[in-house]
Amino acid sequence: MSAFNRTEDSMIGQTGTDMAVTTADEQLGWLVTASARIPLSENEIQQRVAPALLTASGGTAGFNAAAGAVGPLTVVRAATAAHRADHARSVVRGGGRDYLLTVRVDGTGRISHLELTPDEVLPASWPEVDTLLTALSGRVSFAAAALEPDGTCRIEHGFNPDTLRPIGSGFKLYVLGALGQAVTEGRASWSESLAIREDHKSLPSGILQDRPAGDALPLADHADLMMSISDNTATDHLIHRLGRDAMVRQLRLFSHQQPHVNEPFLTTKAFFQFRFRTTEERRYLSMPVAERLGVLEQLEQLPLPDTSQPWTAPRNIDGIEWFASPADICRAYAGLLRLDQPEIGHALSLDTGGLGLDPDEFPTVWYKPGSEPGVMTLNYLARNASGRAMAVSLMVSDLTEPLDSMDTLAEGRHIIRGAFHLLAQQH
Repeated sequence: MSAFNRTEDSMIGQTGTDMAVTTADEQLGWLVTASARIPLSENEIQQRVAPALLTASGGTAGFNAAAGAVGPLTVVRAATAAHRADHARSVVRGGGRDYLLTVRVDGTGRISHLELTPDEVLPASWPEVDTLLTALSGRVSFAAAALEPDGTCRIEHGFNPDTLRPIGSGFKLYVLGALGQAVTEGRASWSESLAIREDHKSLPSGILQDRPAGDALPLADHADLMMSISDNTATDHLIHRLGRDAMVRQLRLFSHQQPHVNEPFLTTKAFFQFRFRTTEERRYLSMPVAERLGVLEQLEQLPLPDTSQPWTAPRNIDGIEWFASPADICRAYAGLLRLDQPEIGHALSLDTGGLGLDPDEFPTVWYKPGSEPGVMTLNYLARNASGRAMAVSLMVSDLTEPLDSMDTLAEGRHIIRGAFHLLAQQH
């Protein structure tokens, strides 16, 4: 349930400095040169990378690990369509493979966005997309949709698009929607302060579980952490602040086809209790749905489970999880657009998921993935230069075997990147 998958096809970093470098081209050049002398010092990285990106990368150690995964880089050719001071793209070679390296800088010249994506020929037709989808391991569902100005979601191409799948942290799109809905209705404010509670802390991913109880931050910050690093503690605080009923209501407001499958609505803490307390899981599933809420509330009051035993294989992913179809996710993105709140766009834009879309062609990218052993979902929205919005959702799962996360992630992004180009050609 982590928003960040630091694999060979994605590097992410950020920090602060008073250095003279101000353009993305210069920063891209530094990255290529510096890749030959990993690990870099903390001071050097902080002089080059903006704080939010560095935090999202796992700090200095995470940045060095991601940068070192592909070895020294060399530039093959520039790939930026037009010169822009704030972003640059080049095809680079590392570890015997070509990648598209994308760099954006903030107003101080520090790297605020960084992607390293395999430079591969994209699928040129929907039949080619289907061929690639069929080759993925596990159960596959997919939808590519145009989001109309009136807020409707029109599926342009699907592969089991209406089949419910476990979605991992993809459910946090509905939590974000419930928060936006509460703001619209005057029941919450983005600036409202919400204190951390010990009994609402969850397991990572995230950082808020390490903050002391009583520390307070605005609801907007909880949302940013929930979407950018999939912070589970931030998520649970928002669920408790807004209420489970608001979560289920949001499923319906966003036209989820079977909202009842997510009732009662799980917190991440309850989810982890089930995953590490298998007797509770079996008892819960044997109970009538009407009696399950009481069990959830009891589990949420227990200490967090012992996680010393490895969790590497799927555990009842079709029994206790959050569920949606790719078409549901596309409708959720349409609903988030309809709420028309800049805080929503900000939260969803902090991590754009290493997709490698040209920012000149697709200036807006939103992203929310989800994963656990046996589950991977990749959910994107993009808006092209003419303002047309599109959404693509890919869901892969296996009931008995863990997915090869690196291969699934790399191939999934390749398919999705091609799907956005096909959608753009149609509109």
